[in-house]
Amino acid sequence: MRNAWIFSSIVALSCLAFGCSDDLQDPDKVETYKGPLIENHDVVTLYSDSARLQIKLMAPVQQEFENGDGVFPKGLNVEFYGKPGQITSTLKANYAKQDRHKNLYLAQGKVEVENRVKKEKLETEELFWDKNKALIYTDKFVKITTGEEILMGNGLRANQDFSKYRILKPTGIISLQEE
Repeated sequence: MRNAWIFSSIVALSCLAFGCSDDLQDPDKVETYKGPLIENHDVVTLYSDSARLQIKLMAPVQQEFENGDGVFPKGLNVEFYGKPGQITSTLKANYAKQDRHKNLYLAQGKVEVENRVKKEKLETEELFWDKNKALIYTDKFVKITTGEEILMGNGLRANQDFSKYRILKPTGIISLQEE
């Protein structure tokens, strides 16, 4: 009986000794996952003020990360509303990122902003939308198509509904009309 107890003790200690390994790693050197924590499909986000719809954001895919930021890898479409139910302007992009802490969006790729009231269209490759300040801006090349002319330049500052804008460095022929 005593031999059986000694034998089983030796087997148990052997299992413990061989079961332990030196796989302990420094937690600061371990690679951590940096990808999205959440992925949403067919996203529709509504922003309102005093129960009145102001902005409607739609995207096929939205990814959210640990710090709260978001990415729209397949683009987004934003509608800005004036009077209830009336879309005043739209913003479309092939790709976008959201800095949730600053409430700032970066739209890239084929970026288009259209003012439906004035029938004017902005095209650029990169545009920032500051939701807190209700502004859109870029330092990249812009092309604005109006009913009468095409305006081009580098850099733009505008309100988010694209009703008022300023091209920072206009290029090309500019026509002035006398009143």
